[in-house]
Amino acid sequence: MSDQVLPIAETAPCGSSPAEIASSEIAPSPPTGSKRLRWFELSLVLSIAFGESLATSLFLHANGKPVANLGSYSSVMGLLHETAALLLLGYILYRRRLRLRDIGLRWSFRDLWSGLVVTVVSFVAYAVGHFLVHLVHHAIFGSATNGLTAHQVFGYVSYSAVPVFLLNPFFEELIVRAYLMSEIKDLTGSWLLSIVVSVAVQSSYHIYYGWQGALSLAFQFLVFSIYYARSRRATPVIIAHEVFDIAGLIQLW
Repeated sequence: MSDQVLPIAETAPCGSSPAEIASSEIAPSPPTGSKRLRWFELSLVLSIAFGESLATSLFLHANGKPVANLGSYSSVMGLLHETAALLLLGYILYRRRLRLRDIGLRWSFRDLWSGLVVTVVSFVAYAVGHFLVHLVHHAIFGSATNGLTAHQVFGYVSYSAVPVFLLNPFFEELIVRAYLMSEIKDLTGSWLLSIVVSVAVQSSYHIYYGWQGALSLAFQFLVFSIYYARSRRATPVIIAHEVFDIAGLIQLW
């Protein structure tokens, strides 16, 4: 049997017009899993989820001016923004016939224990990183410069901000950790690159704490990323992030 490909006119379905045949030949639909489309979707999710946060963080770092108090209006808008970003992520995964559990959102008692371990290890990493960053900065410049404090950034925090603080760990870790790292690993084959990019992106929108603060947090984010790369489980990282966010919320009251 010959392997020669038949002309399009002979293989097209009966009843197809010449215009339809030409259109399908000239502009085929891109496959849903094509690398170009996946890079675009990844960029879209990151820009929608963290673009405004990055711009605000850079503005605060450059001008040293705190944002408005995290009152009811800001809390509602923040909640809507994070929910919309997670829905976008859910849609993209659904379009590719994936679920959140496929990028590591699972529930078990083991995840609770692992989350507590990640919390302790990441806190120690942050403390060590904070000490090293300030030590190096002092050795080079002879003085320490700090960014804004949490009170200066968030101002007055009302009880309406509680849902935002509770949702935020899911928002950040599912997007900047689980989804981002999974996509970069699948597209490039490198866990190391996925770890570096994840830590860099997450640190970038925390620059309002100053470069020293952002670099110190990078040590914590590095623990999160390494754990995810080794386990492919996002829930323990979310639990650890939740502990830090709740502790921060209590300090703001």
